[in-house]
Amino acid sequence: MEEITIHEFDFSLINEYFSELERQGPGSPKETIRALGFIGNLSNKARIADLGCGTGAQTMVLAQNTEATITALDLYAGSIDKLNATAEKLGLLNKVKGIVGSMDDLPFRNDEFDLIWSEGAIANIGFENGLNYWKKFLKKDGYVAVTYESWFTNERPIEIEKWWKDAVPEISTIAHNISIMQKTGYIPVAVFTLPESCWIDYFIPQKARQKEFLKKHAGNKTVENLIAFMRREADLYSKYKQYYGYVFYIGKKI
Repeated sequence: MEEITIHEFDFSLINEYFSELERQGPGSPKETIRALGFIGNLSNKARIADLGCGTGAQTMVLAQNTEATITALDLYAGSIDKLNATAEKLGLLNKVKGIVGSMDDLPFRNDEFDLIWSEGAIANIGFENGLNYWKKFLKKDGYVAVTYESWFTNERPIEIEKWWKDAVPEISTIAHNISIMQKTGYIPVAVFTLPESCWIDYFIPQKARQKEFLKKHAGNKTVENLIAFMRREADLYSKYKQYYGYVFYIGKKI
């Protein structure tokens, strides 16, 4: 039987599943702050765009660790509602604004931002395509910081190769991705892998969510398939984590 890929599930169903989770992909406040440390001083006049922000876990970290104002954008209105509610709860509405929009059709002016941030989302429009398109919205000497699925080795078992090629057709090695960053007009500033703990903290909260989601959608075969897919992702990571992971790529616009 042919394996189901993530692209076969309805976007709204995926977002419903993830919107109740604190994080929609591997990452952590510690790694967000680490990446920020490679970026030049962001004054209270600086502007950040957080693209594909989800419910905003990393957005709040950016707001609490810089003086900049942040526009956070996501395609799913439910995630933006949660992000704005969190910003209000944390007293950050003067610094954070969540808006609904697509990262491949941005409603911004050229040269508007000092920093474009995107954790776990650039694969939706492609690494090279995203870096190319977003560049015009950055000021000269502005920064881009993204996390992106990457191979740690030049060769890997067929099972995991197929899984990730289906999910992210352009997935490649760290070295190749650095060359893409250079090709698209950025000076690579820093590159580092996310630790295994980020994946563990991503998978563990999903266990309770999966039971809850199955109960809510009892008898729905599509939901059952989605949960089976998410559980398979966790099993494959446990089996093949030495071959791949998320990598932070930080570049400076030339």
